[in-house]
Amino acid sequence: MRPEEEIALLRDLVACRSPSGEEQEAAGLFTKRLAAVGLKTSIDEVGNAMVEAGDGEKLIVLLGHIDTVRGFPTVRREGDLLYGRGTVDAKGPLCSFACAVARLTPEDLSGKRVLVCGAVEEEATTSKGARFLRDRVRPRFCIIGEPSGWRGITLGYKGRVLLSAGISTPRTHSAGQDATAAEMGVALWNDIVHRANEMGGDKEFYRLLPTLLEFQTDRGDLEDRVRLEISMRLPPDFDLALFEYELKTVFSNVKFSFSGHEEAFRCDRKNPLVRAFLRSIRKTEGKPRFILKTGTSDMNVVGPKWQCPVVAYGPGNSALDHTPDEHVSLTEYHKAIQVLTGVLRSL
Repeated sequence: MRPEEEIALLRDLVACRSPSGEEQEAAGLFTKRLAAVGLKTSIDEVGNAMVEAGDGEKLIVLLGHIDTVRGFPTVRREGDLLYGRGTVDAKGPLCSFACAVARLTPEDLSGKRVLVCGAVEEEATTSKGARFLRDRVRPRFCIIGEPSGWRGITLGYKGRVLLSAGISTPRTHSAGQDATAAEMGVALWNDIVHRANEMGGDKEFYRLLPTLLEFQTDRGDLEDRVRLEISMRLPPDFDLALFEYELKTVFSNVKFSFSGHEEAFRCDRKNPLVRAFLRSIRKTEGKPRFILKTGTSDMNVVGPKWQCPVVAYGPGNSALDHTPDEHVSLTEYHKAIQVLTGVLRSL
């Protein structure tokens, strides 16, 4: 693919709306374009867009995602910058995967099979596409498609869980001595913040990070009700069962439910995949840096099962994820393609 074709692939894929659950059109566009340059493509039974090269025994999986969050800022180009939903999270990384594979020669692919997956429903937190792939292949190496900047190598992601808490109390007089449901809700939130501050020290990756998403009160004729929705980013080795037990012991009148649990995952930097990235970034005249992210990705889904060297990589600044100003530098996009090509050649 020529450089202008690589840009056109990203531009057109970004211009194709694909919020979680509605990825079919984008998957069709992506696979059609890559088939046109001679790669084997397909759409699997859950809707993942698949691109494949080589037929060797060493399987390398490049796991990106083709869905985005909702909201569709205007797609436009301003000089070196391409604006639009997915330029960073994560059609930019996905297209850089495909373009790198398209640059490989038969000699580069000797003994290798490279599989690119544009997975569905990553942003919906179900990770339907990654879970489907996870149970059907066992790669030697895996690269997750998420923005790291072209010089960055992401080694790990925190875990997550969504905590829902419901409190109901008989209606009380405002001059009474009993705590109101709202006060109990505030006490619960303060308790969780206190527990978070007590663990992990000053390194954010190793701390519990709670975020209060919703706090809803409802004063009925006979009953007061409060509902809290709390997102918690979990450090490695976090004991969720113990945390739940302790909360239920202290707040016995609160109804708790936990959902969307993913454990934190971190890859050791001493492996051939990381060394390949270090060499390729330096060869592209960059200074590599390691990153640990406080969010989650499909690395949390596949890493624990595959137990192979895995990193996340891709062009773009993750601070722009999900924002109206989402954009990527096309120079950086091409740098990332160059780095990935070097990595795939050397593995």
